[in-house]
Amino acid sequence: MKCINKLITVILTLSLVICLTGCKKADTSYDVYETSNSYGLIQGDYSSSSHLFSTDLAVTDSTNIGTDTVDSQVASGAGVFNLSTKEVTYSQNIFEKLYPASTTKILTAYVALKYGDLDQKITVSENACNQASDSSVANLKPGDVMTLRDLLYGLMLRSGNDAAIAIAEGISQDVDSFVELMNQEATALGAVNSHFVTPNGLHDEDHYTTVYDMYLIFNAAIQNDDFRTIIQTTTYNVFYKTSDGTDTSQTWNTTNYYLLGKETAPSGITVIGGKTGTTGEAGYCLVLLSKNEQNQQIISIVFDADARTNLYYLMNEILNLYGE
Repeated sequence: MKCINKLITVILTLSLVICLTGCKKADTSYDVYETSNSYGLIQGDYSSSSHLFSTDLAVTDSTNIGTDTVDSQVASGAGVFNLSTKEVTYSQNIFEKLYPASTTKILTAYVALKYGDLDQKITVSENACNQASDSSVANLKPGDVMTLRDLLYGLMLRSGNDAAIAIAEGISQDVDSFVELMNQEATALGAVNSHFVTPNGLHDEDHYTTVYDMYLIFNAAIQNDDFRTIIQTTTYNVFYKTSDGTDTSQTWNTTNYYLLGKETAPSGITVIGGKTGTTGEAGYCLVLLSKNEQNQQIISIVFDADARTNLYYLMNEILNLYGE
Protein backbone atom coordinates (compact mmCIF):
# COMPACT_ATOMS: atom_id res chain seq x y z
CA MET A 1 0.00 0.00 0.00
CA LYS A 2 2.90 2.34 0.87
CA CYS A 3 4.43 1.72 -2.56
CA ILE A 4 1.17 2.57 -4.25
CA ASN A 5 0.79 5.78 -2.25
CA LYS A 6 4.39 6.75 -3.08
CA LEU A 7 3.74 6.14 -6.80
CA ILE A 8 0.62 8.29 -6.71
CA THR A 9 2.57 11.07 -4.99
CA VAL A 10 5.27 10.98 -7.68
CA ILE A 11 2.68 11.09 -10.47
CA LEU A 12 0.86 14.05 -8.89
CA THR A 13 4.13 15.90 -8.39
CA LEU A 14 5.16 15.40 -12.03
CA SER A 15 1.71 16.51 -13.24
CA LEU A 16 1.94 19.70 -11.18
CA VAL A 17 5.39 20.49 -12.61
CA ILE A 18 4.15 19.95 -16.18
CA CYS A 19 1.11 22.16 -15.63
CA LEU A 20 3.14 24.96 -14.11
CA THR A 21 5.77 24.98 -16.84
CA GLY A 22 3.12 24.53 -19.56
CA CYS A 23 1.26 27.63 -18.42
CA LYS A 24 4.34 29.80 -18.80
CA LYS A 25 4.22 31.79 -22.05
CA ALA A 26 7.11 30.77 -24.27
CA ASP A 27 9.11 33.36 -26.25
CA THR A 28 8.44 32.24 -29.82
CA SER A 29 9.19 35.55 -31.60
CA TYR A 30 11.39 35.36 -34.69
CA ASP A 31 12.13 37.18 -37.94
CA VAL A 32 9.95 35.55 -40.57
CA TYR A 33 12.24 36.70 -43.41
CA GLU A 34 15.46 35.41 -41.83
CA THR A 35 13.84 32.13 -40.79
CA SER A 36 12.32 31.54 -44.22
CA ASN A 37 15.61 32.39 -45.87
CA SER A 38 17.59 30.03 -43.60
CA TYR A 39 15.37 27.14 -44.58
CA GLY A 40 15.57 28.00 -48.28
CA LEU A 41 11.91 28.97 -48.55
CA ILE A 42 12.77 32.32 -50.12
CA GLN A 43 15.78 33.60 -52.01
CA GLY A 44 17.67 36.85 -51.76
CA ASP A 45 18.81 39.12 -48.98
CA TYR A 46 15.56 39.58 -47.06
CA SER A 47 15.12 41.30 -43.72
CA SER A 48 12.38 42.98 -41.74
CA SER A 49 13.37 46.26 -43.38
CA SER A 50 13.07 44.93 -46.94
CA HIS A 51 11.84 47.42 -49.55
CA LEU A 52 8.10 46.90 -49.89
CA PHE A 53 6.28 47.03 -53.24
CA SER A 54 4.13 50.02 -52.33
CA THR A 55 6.87 52.12 -50.66
CA ASP A 56 7.12 54.53 -53.59
CA LEU A 57 3.43 54.51 -54.51
CA ALA A 58 0.37 56.48 -53.48
CA VAL A 59 -1.87 54.00 -51.68
CA THR A 60 -5.53 54.52 -50.84
CA ASP A 61 -8.83 52.72 -50.43
CA SER A 62 -12.04 52.95 -52.43
CA THR A 63 -13.31 56.05 -50.62
CA ASN A 64 -13.99 58.95 -52.97
CA ILE A 65 -12.06 62.11 -52.13
CA GLY A 66 -13.01 65.62 -53.26
CA THR A 67 -15.86 64.66 -55.58
CA ASP A 68 -18.20 67.14 -53.87
CA THR A 69 -15.92 70.07 -54.70
CA VAL A 70 -15.84 69.60 -58.49
CA ASP A 71 -18.24 68.68 -61.30
CA SER A 72 -17.49 64.99 -60.94
CA GLN A 73 -20.72 63.93 -62.64
CA VAL A 74 -19.22 64.59 -66.10
CA ALA A 75 -16.94 61.52 -65.89
CA SER A 76 -17.08 57.98 -64.52
CA GLY A 77 -13.67 57.97 -62.87
CA ALA A 78 -10.74 60.24 -62.07
CA GLY A 79 -7.76 60.55 -59.78
CA VAL A 80 -4.86 62.81 -58.83
CA PHE A 81 -1.64 61.29 -57.50
CA ASN A 82 1.21 63.37 -56.08
CA LEU A 83 4.43 61.49 -56.86
CA SER A 84 6.47 63.53 -54.37
CA THR A 85 4.26 63.17 -51.29
CA LYS A 86 2.78 59.78 -52.32
CA GLU A 87 -0.71 61.19 -51.70
CA VAL A 88 -3.99 60.68 -53.51
CA THR A 89 -5.61 64.11 -53.42
CA TYR A 90 -8.57 63.36 -55.65
CA SER A 91 -10.28 60.01 -55.95
CA GLN A 92 -13.39 59.18 -57.95
CA ASN A 93 -14.19 55.50 -58.48
CA ILE A 94 -10.49 54.77 -58.99
CA PHE A 95 -10.95 51.01 -58.60
CA GLU A 96 -13.97 50.73 -60.90
CA LYS A 97 -13.58 48.75 -64.13
CA LEU A 98 -13.51 51.19 -67.06
CA TYR A 99 -12.47 51.11 -70.72
CA PRO A 100 -9.16 52.86 -71.41
CA ALA A 101 -9.44 53.46 -75.18
CA SER A 102 -6.11 54.72 -76.56
CA THR A 103 -4.59 55.34 -73.13
CA THR A 104 -3.85 51.62 -73.55
CA LYS A 105 -0.95 52.79 -75.71
CA ILE A 106 0.89 53.90 -72.56
CA LEU A 107 1.32 50.22 -71.69
CA THR A 108 2.13 49.38 -75.32
CA ALA A 109 4.93 51.95 -75.30
CA TYR A 110 6.16 50.77 -71.90
CA VAL A 111 6.46 47.17 -73.12
CA ALA A 112 8.07 48.23 -76.42
CA LEU A 113 10.68 50.33 -74.64
CA LYS A 114 11.43 47.52 -72.22
CA TYR A 115 11.81 44.74 -74.78
CA GLY A 116 12.64 46.53 -78.03
CA ASP A 117 15.53 48.43 -79.58
CA LEU A 118 14.66 51.99 -80.58
CA ASP A 119 16.85 51.73 -83.68
CA GLN A 120 15.45 48.42 -84.90
CA LYS A 121 13.71 48.70 -88.25
CA ILE A 122 10.17 47.40 -88.54
CA THR A 123 8.34 46.70 -91.79
CA VAL A 124 4.67 47.62 -91.56
CA SER A 125 2.36 44.71 -92.43
CA GLU A 126 -0.97 44.53 -94.24
CA ASN A 127 -2.51 43.54 -90.93
CA ALA A 128 -1.29 46.71 -89.24
CA CYS A 129 -2.83 48.85 -91.96
CA ASN A 130 -6.16 47.02 -91.86
CA GLN A 131 -7.94 49.65 -89.77
CA ALA A 132 -11.49 50.95 -89.94
CA SER A 133 -12.08 54.10 -91.96
CA ASP A 134 -12.87 56.11 -88.81
CA SER A 135 -9.93 54.71 -86.87
CA SER A 136 -7.17 56.95 -85.56
CA VAL A 137 -4.13 56.09 -87.68
CA ALA A 138 -0.59 57.27 -88.41
CA ASN A 139 -1.25 56.85 -92.15
CA LEU A 140 1.08 53.88 -92.52
CA LYS A 141 1.17 51.78 -95.68
CA PRO A 142 2.08 48.10 -96.12
CA GLY A 143 5.81 47.76 -96.65
CA ASP A 144 6.75 51.07 -95.00
CA VAL A 145 10.00 50.66 -93.08
CA MET A 146 10.42 52.66 -89.88
CA THR A 147 12.43 52.46 -86.69
CA LEU A 148 10.72 51.52 -83.45
CA ARG A 149 11.48 55.05 -82.26
CA ASP A 150 9.50 56.52 -85.16
CA LEU A 151 6.59 54.17 -84.60
CA LEU A 152 6.43 55.13 -80.92
CA TYR A 153 5.94 58.76 -81.91
CA GLY A 154 3.20 57.68 -84.31
CA LEU A 155 1.69 55.68 -81.46
CA MET A 156 1.77 58.34 -78.75
CA LEU A 157 1.39 61.60 -80.69
CA ARG A 158 -0.87 60.66 -83.58
CA SER A 159 -2.42 57.83 -81.54
CA GLY A 160 -2.02 55.53 -84.52
CA ASN A 161 -3.83 52.23 -84.17
CA ASP A 162 -1.80 51.03 -87.14
CA ALA A 163 1.42 51.98 -85.34
CA ALA A 164 0.33 49.94 -82.31
CA ILE A 165 -0.09 46.78 -84.41
CA ALA A 166 3.21 47.39 -86.22
CA ILE A 167 4.99 47.75 -82.87
CA ALA A 168 3.39 44.60 -81.47
CA GLU A 169 4.41 42.57 -84.52
CA GLY A 170 7.89 44.08 -84.49
CA ILE A 171 8.51 43.20 -80.85
CA SER A 172 6.73 39.84 -80.53
CA GLN A 173 6.17 38.74 -84.17
CA ASP A 174 2.42 38.59 -83.60
CA VAL A 175 -0.18 40.64 -81.76
CA ASP A 176 -1.40 37.90 -79.42
CA SER A 177 2.09 37.27 -78.05
CA PHE A 178 2.60 40.99 -77.48
CA VAL A 179 -0.74 41.33 -75.68
CA GLU A 180 0.24 38.42 -73.44
CA LEU A 181 3.38 40.37 -72.61
CA MET A 182 1.27 43.46 -71.90
CA ASN A 183 -0.82 41.57 -69.38
CA GLN A 184 2.23 40.05 -67.73
CA GLU A 185 3.85 43.45 -67.32
CA ALA A 186 0.65 45.04 -66.03
CA THR A 187 0.32 42.34 -63.38
CA ALA A 188 3.98 42.77 -62.40
CA LEU A 189 3.32 46.49 -61.86
CA GLY A 190 0.40 45.70 -59.55
CA ALA A 191 -2.31 46.50 -62.09
CA VAL A 192 -4.21 43.35 -61.17
CA ASN A 193 -7.67 44.73 -61.97
CA SER A 194 -6.88 45.15 -65.66
CA HIS A 195 -7.03 42.98 -68.74
CA PHE A 196 -5.85 43.94 -72.20
CA VAL A 197 -6.88 42.42 -75.53
CA THR A 198 -5.26 44.77 -78.06
CA PRO A 199 -2.20 47.05 -78.12
CA ASN A 200 -4.26 49.98 -79.43
CA GLY A 201 -7.29 50.05 -77.12
CA LEU A 202 -10.03 49.56 -79.69
CA HIS A 203 -13.12 48.54 -77.79
CA ASP A 204 -13.55 45.03 -76.50
CA GLU A 205 -15.71 44.01 -73.53
CA ASP A 206 -12.76 42.11 -72.10
CA HIS A 207 -10.33 45.03 -72.49
CA TYR A 208 -10.47 47.15 -69.35
CA THR A 209 -8.52 48.80 -66.56
CA THR A 210 -9.07 51.13 -63.60
CA VAL A 211 -7.93 54.66 -62.85
CA TYR A 212 -5.60 53.32 -60.16
CA ASP A 213 -4.14 50.63 -62.41
CA MET A 214 -3.48 53.21 -65.11
CA TYR A 215 -1.70 55.34 -62.51
CA LEU A 216 0.55 52.36 -61.73
CA ILE A 217 1.28 51.76 -65.43
CA PHE A 218 1.90 55.41 -66.29
CA ASN A 219 4.04 55.91 -63.20
CA ALA A 220 6.26 53.05 -64.33
CA ALA A 221 6.41 54.32 -67.92
CA ILE A 222 7.56 57.84 -66.99
CA GLN A 223 10.65 56.39 -65.31
CA ASN A 224 11.94 55.87 -68.86
CA ASP A 225 13.58 59.00 -70.29
CA ASP A 226 12.63 58.12 -73.87
CA PHE A 227 8.99 57.75 -72.88
CA ARG A 228 9.04 61.14 -71.17
CA THR A 229 10.61 62.74 -74.24
CA ILE A 230 7.92 61.29 -76.50
CA ILE A 231 4.91 62.33 -74.40
CA GLN A 232 6.05 65.96 -74.15
CA THR A 233 6.69 66.32 -77.87
CA THR A 234 4.16 68.45 -79.76
CA THR A 235 5.25 67.79 -83.35
CA TYR A 236 7.38 65.04 -84.89
CA ASN A 237 8.71 64.83 -88.44
CA VAL A 238 9.28 61.22 -89.51
CA PHE A 239 11.46 60.21 -92.47
CA TYR A 240 11.23 56.65 -93.77
CA LYS A 241 11.16 54.42 -96.84
CA THR A 242 8.06 53.08 -98.57
CA SER A 243 7.71 49.52 -99.88
CA ASP A 244 9.51 50.36 -103.13
CA GLY A 245 12.41 52.04 -101.33
CA THR A 246 11.28 55.61 -101.96
CA ASP A 247 12.22 58.15 -99.30
CA THR A 248 9.18 59.88 -97.86
CA SER A 249 8.11 61.76 -94.75
CA GLN A 250 5.13 62.99 -92.81
CA THR A 251 4.42 65.10 -89.73
CA TRP A 252 2.57 63.95 -86.65
CA ASN A 253 1.04 66.32 -84.11
CA THR A 254 0.03 65.46 -80.58
CA THR A 255 -3.64 64.98 -79.67
CA ASN A 256 -3.00 66.58 -76.26
CA TYR A 257 -4.86 69.91 -76.17
CA TYR A 258 -2.62 71.31 -73.42
CA LEU A 259 0.51 70.85 -75.55
CA LEU A 260 -1.28 72.22 -78.62
CA GLY A 261 -2.29 75.36 -76.72
CA LYS A 262 -5.99 74.65 -77.17
CA GLU A 263 -6.46 74.26 -73.40
CA THR A 264 -4.79 76.13 -70.56
CA ALA A 265 -3.82 74.45 -67.31
CA PRO A 266 -4.67 76.08 -63.96
CA SER A 267 -2.32 78.72 -62.57
CA GLY A 268 0.71 77.12 -60.98
CA ILE A 269 0.44 73.92 -63.02
CA THR A 270 2.79 73.05 -65.87
CA VAL A 271 1.67 70.18 -68.08
CA ILE A 272 4.55 67.94 -69.13
CA GLY A 273 2.69 65.47 -71.35
CA GLY A 274 0.35 62.53 -71.45
CA LYS A 275 -1.99 60.44 -73.57
CA THR A 276 -5.55 60.89 -74.76
CA GLY A 277 -8.07 58.20 -75.63
CA THR A 278 -11.56 58.18 -77.10
CA THR A 279 -14.10 55.56 -78.15
CA GLY A 280 -17.87 55.52 -78.00
CA GLU A 281 -17.83 53.04 -75.11
CA ALA A 282 -14.86 54.52 -73.22
CA GLY A 283 -15.87 58.15 -73.59
CA TYR A 284 -13.15 60.80 -73.46
CA CYS A 285 -10.04 59.85 -71.50
CA LEU A 286 -6.81 61.61 -70.55
CA VAL A 287 -3.75 60.54 -68.57
CA LEU A 288 -1.51 63.48 -67.71
CA LEU A 289 1.86 64.24 -66.11
CA SER A 290 2.26 67.74 -64.67
CA LYS A 291 4.23 69.61 -62.03
CA ASN A 292 3.22 72.33 -59.58
CA GLU A 293 5.06 75.39 -58.30
CA GLN A 294 6.85 73.25 -55.70
CA ASN A 295 8.18 71.16 -58.58
CA GLN A 296 6.16 68.18 -57.35
CA GLN A 297 5.22 65.80 -60.15
CA ILE A 298 1.56 64.92 -60.44
CA ILE A 299 -0.27 62.21 -62.36
CA SER A 300 -3.90 63.08 -63.08
CA ILE A 301 -6.39 60.85 -64.87
CA VAL A 302 -9.92 61.31 -66.14
CA PHE A 303 -11.81 58.36 -67.65
CA ASP A 304 -15.11 58.30 -69.50
CA ALA A 305 -15.89 62.01 -69.65
CA ASP A 306 -19.12 62.70 -71.52
CA ALA A 307 -17.55 65.29 -73.87
CA ARG A 308 -14.10 66.54 -74.82
CA THR A 309 -14.82 69.96 -73.32
CA ASN A 310 -15.85 68.35 -70.04
CA LEU A 311 -12.77 66.13 -70.11
CA TYR A 312 -10.49 69.17 -69.92
CA TYR A 313 -12.87 71.06 -67.67
CA LEU A 314 -12.81 68.34 -65.02
CA MET A 315 -9.06 67.83 -65.48
CA ASN A 316 -8.53 71.52 -64.73
CA GLU A 317 -10.79 71.34 -61.71
CA ILE A 318 -8.93 68.46 -60.11
CA LEU A 319 -5.52 69.94 -61.02
CA ASN A 320 -6.59 73.26 -59.55
CA LEU A 321 -6.25 71.61 -56.13
CA TYR A 322 -2.51 72.11 -56.67
CA GLY A 323 -2.62 75.42 -58.47
CA GLU A 324 -3.60 77.59 -55.55
